[in-house]
Amino acid sequence: MVTSTTSGVFNKFTLYDNKLRFYIVASNASDSRHRIIKIDRTSQLDLQVVEDETDYSGKQMSAMLKMLDDGNKGSGGIGKDRVISGIAGFVRFTAGWYMIVISKRSVVALLGGHYLYHCESTDIIPVCANHKIEKPAEEQRLLNIFKQVDMSKNFYFSYSYDITSTLQDNLTKPSRFRNPSWPFNDRFVWNFHMLSYPFTDTPPRGVHAWLIPLIHGHVDQAKLNVLCRVIFVTLIARRSRHYAGARYLTRGVNEEGYVANEVETEQIVSEALTTPFYFPSERGHSRQPSPRYTSYVQYRGSIPINWTQDNTTMSPRPPIEINVIDPFYTAASRHFNDLFARYGAPVFILNLIKKREPVPRESKLLDEYTQCVRYLNQFLPDDKTMVYRPWDMSRAYKEKTQDVISYLEDIAEESISMTRFFHTGAEPFSHCLQTSSERDTSSWRDDILLQNGICRVNCVDCLDRTNAAQFVFGKRAFGHQLYALGVVGNPNLSFDSDGVNMLTEMYHDHGDTIALQYTGSALVNRVETYRRMPHWNSHSRDIIENIRRFYTNSLLDADKQAAINLFLGVHEHHGHVVRSRGNYQQWYQPDNLETAYTLDECLHALHDFVTHRGDFWSEYYRPPLFTSLGKHFAYCMNSLKTPGLVFLFPPLGS
Repeated sequence: MVTSTTSGVFNKFTLYDNKLRFYIVASNASDSRHRIIKIDRTSQLDLQVVEDETDYSGKQMSAMLKMLDDGNKGSGGIGKDRVISGIAGFVRFTAGWYMIVISKRSVVALLGGHYLYHCESTDIIPVCANHKIEKPAEEQRLLNIFKQVDMSKNFYFSYSYDITSTLQDNLTKPSRFRNPSWPFNDRFVWNFHMLSYPFTDTPPRGVHAWLIPLIHGHVDQAKLNVLCRVIFVTLIARRSRHYAGARYLTRGVNEEGYVANEVETEQIVSEALTTPFYFPSERGHSRQPSPRYTSYVQYRGSIPINWTQDNTTMSPRPPIEINVIDPFYTAASRHFNDLFARYGAPVFILNLIKKREPVPRESKLLDEYTQCVRYLNQFLPDDKTMVYRPWDMSRAYKEKTQDVISYLEDIAEESISMTRFFHTGAEPFSHCLQTSSERDTSSWRDDILLQNGICRVNCVDCLDRTNAAQFVFGKRAFGHQLYALGVVGNPNLSFDSDGVNMLTEMYHDHGDTIALQYTGSALVNRVETYRRMPHWNSHSRDIIENIRRFYTNSLLDADKQAAINLFLGVHEHHGHVVRSRGNYQQWYQPDNLETAYTLDECLHALHDFVTHRGDFWSEYYRPPLFTSLGKHFAYCMNSLKTPGLVFLFPPLGS
């Protein structure tokens, strides 16, 4: 979805409507390019969307609208104009179609000149002007259920940057990671059903530009200054649409290998020296990728075993039951095969559930999960086996047998040294010392870092303990990312630094958001809990969050699950996909064990990106025109409480 200025990206939409049809005009940021589509409003059963593939200038579009207005005098013209932020899709219940439009947006982050937006509000508009409903009570009931998924909270999008994919994937774009029908990673597109269902997976030509993919999760960005160098830290959490739902109603893994509460978290650390993802060409030399972007990706998801928790008795701690015993761990094998396909090897597993309990609950899962990994590992090549680290984090904290944070830091360092992280080139300080003639492909080729593999973290809910562990992994990666950028002289960052305190708050917001989406309450145990430095009101806050979590899970989860299923179109899939059980020994696809991101492939793709597909930033930054400062920088930075803070680290070389 990152697009060149030669084609332009639509980011402004104007809606006109009368009794016969909708007219939607899309415009680029400079108002130099316009297109128009019309949606028929006379048919209740069929959704007819027609795009005029002609590019119009501003004067031409004004003339076109005047002509359409004159031609529709009998039906009231083309109607009053209404500015919207995009189309989130179409949905149908018992009668006709509804169009979901994004009516308000806000900027939450700026990445390589691409704005990331939060969906502030949406409107549901009947497509058919004479919307006849045979079962009005049932239609209203389904509409009310659909609206329970609040699209004004935690839904994000971008017009020019593919927010559904990682930075490494966007800049290097191996072709095997792409859906052939859609220009995004549909796993994380929560409105995918609304985008694809009306068009049966084959949208009309050009419709891609009109439909906005939305991720559900969390996006946060903060800015810090280190010795006059401006560093942006961006945190993006993407929730999978597969097997999504409420806490006690989605547990473990389903038959397709999708796990509950699956979230991909990406931590991007970059220096805002130049706007785009590349350095401008100079003295006849070609552009070079900017070496000031780094990214680290980690993963959380429920234990991939068939297990449930029945909360019909409204118990605060319902028993855990392993209801399907599969000696070949078929569902788990599909899950791990998918992880290999998406992230490559190694897969590093950190399992934080309890080992000893008075009444076995979590420990049941520990034994089964350990046996599962041991079984699957025996068929993998020795250099591709999954690294499994079980650790009773709760016991270590309560019995003070280990320093929880220090132990997690050791594990994080081990994992990051195996998977590494993504870095677009040589360190800035070494890059700046080179002359223009030296600044060619060979000067930064060997300094590009690619992340191959993933760290998979889980506890029983993938919430409190998992978020604390992911923060520690993020902190260790943060040090390495700053070190790679030449900002600090040592990748080991102190907890007492303001930069780490900022990152802690960002992960608190990240964890609270995911917990609210899955359980209806914020985190109970935060990072400070495991650092043994809780706030004076933390105990009362934990009690309140526990009560809120119990109330939500006991009384509201059934309605919440029904709303999510309807929103995602879970019940719209006709027929059941019958999966072959496959080879019990070769449970993986050999191609998935190949290196996911190779240097030669990514180097070629990165050069192609900066040469042909990286120009979009000039749509926003127009030198010939006067523009406001607010259009140049993202001010909405959730983790900063006070503007203008300066965060200091040990300087380079100290």
